[in-house]
Order: sequence, then structure tokens, then C-alpha cells
Amino acid sequence: QVQLVESGGGLVQAGGSLTLSCAASGRTLNSYAMGWFRQAPGKEREFVAAKSWSGGSTTYYADSVKGRFTISRDNAKNTVYLQMNSLKPEDTAVYYCAAKYGSSRQATAGDKYDYWGQGTQVTVSS
Repeated sequence: QVQLVESGGGLVQAGGSLTLSCAASGRTLNSYAMGWFRQAPGKEREFVAAKSWSGGSTTYYADSVKGRFTISRDNAKNTVYLQMNSLKPEDTAVYYCAAKYGSSRQATAGDKYDYWGQGTQVTVSS
């Protein structure tokens, strides 16, 4: 079992920045691809970013966040981060961290993930 706990959400003005953290426990994440997803009120969950845990460090981003968000990891801390810059009101959502055993193939598909965190709220005011 892998337990994931997100933190770092909050209220920020448009144009501001936030860094989300996802701390994992139970197992090391060496064999897991890690992803961030978000769900806004009344909308379906959508993919945000993903990163393989292999030495190749393949990353994926949704078009809507490319160039503004950066996913990274700290192997020693078993933690994944999502640096969010130039935030927009449309980025407002609950952000979820997820772990997918194995390769980062199909990392944009939420139904391929094995473990999920409880989510952290991000609100961007205009």
C-alpha cells in the first residue's frame, strides 16, 4: 500500500504562485510514475502533469498548464512537487496526487493509477 498526502494548497491571486507537495509513505516510489490531477466544481477530473520515477525522468503536461507548471520529485524524501506559476482563476480546483505502478505509459489516464491522495484545494482569485 502507498499512502499519499498532499499539502500546499490555498488562496492566491491571479498571477501568483503555489507549490504543492505530495508525500508518500508505505513504499518507496522508485517503481511508480507520479501524477497530478485536478477537479473543479461541476467538472470532471482532468490530468495536469505526470513524471516517471525512472532514471529517464519522462514528464507530461496538460496543454493548459504547459510552461506554467513544473512537476518534480525528491527521491530521498519520497515526495513529488507541483510548482504552479502564473496562476489563473481557471486553475481553481482540488488537486490530487496519484501513483501508478510501473512505467509512465498512459500516465495521463487517471484510471491507470493505483493510489490517490485526499486532495488539496487551490483557489485563484481574479
